[in-house]
Amino acid sequence: MKKHILYLKEICPFCKKVLRVIDKYHIEGIEIRDIKKDPGAQAELLEKGGKDQVPMLLIDGEPLYESGDIIQYLKENFVS
Repeated sequence: MKKHILYLKEICPFCKKVLRVIDKYHIEGIEIRDIKKDPGAQAELLEKGGKDQVPMLLIDGEPLYESGDIIQYLKENFVS
């Protein structure tokens, strides 16, 4: 199974949009890292993705940006 880490900021409206989809479909298996609450998460975001943009879904080390693209990925890979 692929490893998924979602980097976000609690106050970001695009991040909230992704979280609503995760909650709505009861998606499990995604580690959630808030870059404002976890100092190490922001450093990881920059190191692994190369930019300070959230939301970012890290899929087995490959970054995926843009809430719409992340939501599409989640629906295609986690929702039956």
